[in-house]
Amino acid sequence: MSNSVARRAHHSSRVPLMAAANATTTSAGDTDPKTLKIDKKAVRRAQNEELLKNKNVQAFLQMTAKAEGGDYHAKFGWVRGKDAWTFSDESTHPGVGKDGHTTAAGLYQINRACWTEHGIKSQGLVDFSPHTQDLIAVDNIRSFKMIQHIVDGEIKTPIKVLLTRKQWTSFGVHKYETLEAWYKAAGGTLK
Repeated sequence: MSNSVARRAHHSSRVPLMAAANATTTSAGDTDPKTLKIDKKAVRRAQNEELLKNKNVQAFLQMTAKAEGGDYHAKFGWVRGKDAWTFSDESTHPGVGKDGHTTAAGLYQINRACWTEHGIKSQGLVDFSPHTQDLIAVDNIRSFKMIQHIVDGEIKTPIKVLLTRKQWTSFGVHKYETLEAWYKAAGGTLK
């Protein structure tokens, strides 16, 4: 196998991500350069949509959801079978839960700060629908540079990093073997 074929084969397992930037262009009949504005939020959102199609990313998200014990409409303090701490308005982040302070909500227990950073600022999302929650979870993982590990089927490092960085502290409640079993049950494959 030639070096170029080997490089292409190696990179084919990677998720292609396009870079967002501003570009300058000038048409043939015009001497004034024109600046093209690239919607960086739309590009980031499109990249996250592509990542959501990856079976290992889907499995990791399902594992995370199971570890968090949440539901797309759960607020902090929610207990399965009791809906006192649920929300139905998906137009915005639902705010604080049972303790009056913690804003963790939804399937991945996303707090208001994470929603603002990885939903509004990063992707231009403003609601708190189930699909938005999925996109925010992917963007959150990407912010810690762990998404390629997951795409490649290596979950131990992302679990450790996301736990130590206090993104999903529920990972610390469960043994790694349990998390791995949930990941595999959701269709994920290991490296």
